[in-house]
Amino acid sequence: MSKELSLKTIDTFAKKYGKETQVEVLNAAMAKTELADLAFVPMNAAKLRGDFSLEIKTRGITAQEKSGRCWMFAALNIMREMIAEKCNLKEFELSANYITFFDKLEKANNFLESIILYANEDVNSQAMLYTLDGVSDGGFWGMAVDLIKKYGIVPKSVQPESYQSNHTDKFLKLINHLLKKDAMELRAMVKAGKDPRKRKEEMLYEIYRAECIAFGEPVKSFHFEYRDKEEKFHSIRNITPKEFYDRFIGMELDEYVAVINEPTANKPLNTPITFHSTANMAEKNMYALNLSMKDLESLCIKQLKGGEPVWFACDVLSYSARKEGVLDPDSFRYEELLGGVDFYMPKKERLELRSSAANHAMLLCGVNFDEKKQPERWKIENSWGKDVGENGYYVASEKYFQEFVYEAVIHKKYMTKTQLGYLKKKPVEIAGWEEE
Repeated sequence: MSKELSLKTIDTFAKKYGKETQVEVLNAAMAKTELADLAFVPMNAAKLRGDFSLEIKTRGITAQEKSGRCWMFAALNIMREMIAEKCNLKEFELSANYITFFDKLEKANNFLESIILYANEDVNSQAMLYTLDGVSDGGFWGMAVDLIKKYGIVPKSVQPESYQSNHTDKFLKLINHLLKKDAMELRAMVKAGKDPRKRKEEMLYEIYRAECIAFGEPVKSFHFEYRDKEEKFHSIRNITPKEFYDRFIGMELDEYVAVINEPTANKPLNTPITFHSTANMAEKNMYALNLSMKDLESLCIKQLKGGEPVWFACDVLSYSARKEGVLDPDSFRYEELLGGVDFYMPKKERLELRSSAANHAMLLCGVNFDEKKQPERWKIENSWGKDVGENGYYVASEKYFQEFVYEAVIHKKYMTKTQLGYLKKKPVEIAGWEEE
């Protein structure tokens, strides 16, 4: 059989399509309506509404605006709850802009270091193509922890958002162009046998200066003054961001572990996984423990029962109703809408064939159990503002949780002795592009 798509074959397709009676109506509907809106089944989504048998009250919805900093907002919102509890605050928010500044600077340094490392490789090598993806807003829990432990944190009132930190697309495009221009120069220097380090530092200053202009120069010290719930006034003057972190969070972050469920061939079960990402600091790697979905879910429930929200990452682009704040495969009928095709793929193959990935981070803050004490729906705090979902909150079905949740961050105190033992195993190291 010929590998060519022949006109005869297309003619056969056209005749077959002409005999299908329902497609004309479907075509008419899709001509003027958003696909997700047509596929959405409101009555199925309505079944997910209601209170939650286990729920944690958090201190309000944040808004990452038009930026890809969900992982950062979710991490800061975990820490916001820690600080607010210690300070007896009704409302509180940490500055994402402050962390954004150092996130971009560290990613730029990582990019330039990778360019130096791979300078003698062909520009079309896998390592170079991965590096040349450039600097983005994206990141992981581990990256947030590394940044905060190094640079500290500050209240949002001390370093508020700028327009550019809330709308990063154009700024990142310019920065990536500049970095790729720098990459051209650094590759030439290495190939000529010249030391690129001094020039690299000059390049990083250009990034630093641009960020100061776009985001504002990071604060060096500040006054933390507030009234608690009992109207008692507190004042801590001239505290640095690192001192603020040490005082209110300290080493607690080291007790949290990123737990993943990625049943792919390169990630053995019950084993730590490590890799270096374009989202890392140059000197750091990502680390996660790969567990079964049963174990991951059980740990999430334990942490919620312990009164702590759970940072988690999922594929928010699959079976998601943004306006309604619903994540549920049964609330969409894409298969029927496109003529009865079968879209189902197992989790392993979806990941390996790049059909799905963890692309958004949020907080689990509640779960509802059915009559058999099994989870049936999950309450989620998002960072897309109060106008998205139900006053900023989402609900996910158990079916969605099983299929499209890929990572959760768990405090070690909720892990079993066996699971803690897995952390002592030598991590399996994979390439950064294998995680994409």
